[in-house]
Amino acid sequence: MSKKRADNGIPKYQQIATDIAYKIVNGIYQEGQKIYARSAIGSQYSVSSETARRAMCILADWDVVTIEKNSGVLIKSMDNAKNFLQQQEKTRSIHNLKRNILDSVKRQQQEIEVLYDYLTEMIDQIERYRSTNPFIPYEMVVTEETPYLDRTVGEVDFWQETFATVIAIRRNGVLMMSPGPKAVFRKNDIIYYTGDEDCPDRVRKFMYPD
Repeated sequence: MSKKRADNGIPKYQQIATDIAYKIVNGIYQEGQKIYARSAIGSQYSVSSETARRAMCILADWDVVTIEKNSGVLIKSMDNAKNFLQQQEKTRSIHNLKRNILDSVKRQQQEIEVLYDYLTEMIDQIERYRSTNPFIPYEMVVTEETPYLDRTVGEVDFWQETFATVIAIRRNGVLMMSPGPKAVFRKNDIIYYTGDEDCPDRVRKFMYPD
């Protein structure tokens, strides 16, 4: 970061101009008083004479001071110094608001990137887990829309039509393991079954053909 620009992004010469304007408003410098030459101002604020010159030019543009060639800087108007400070305050407020917005956007982008990384990791782990554990069951809720309501697993040729194996049925909170081909599909049953990755789509189309 440049030494001529503070952490808050305000150029050093602008900070110097603001500081001198504050001194005028607070009576440290009086109207009609002559203050240091540019080189002395640069030494006072530990900046180059060019930075000091730019600070004085800003104040001169606002008629706060008059730059007298080879004779220093003359304080011209306290009122103009006040006007300059008011404008600086508005500029600083806008700058701070802009910085806060950009910081907020940056934080949101970082949070989105972190969330994306978490989601990617979770999906990868699920896929790896499923590939090493092919018997992780799928599940489906039986509704009255199926044409196979109150019919048995064997009666509707469930396995032959879907290549899915029913391994359990949960009914009214009770889990029935290995129900077999005589198990009946009842409304609100939760059917647990195993099969390949295309199995859920085949089961859904079979149970709800419309």
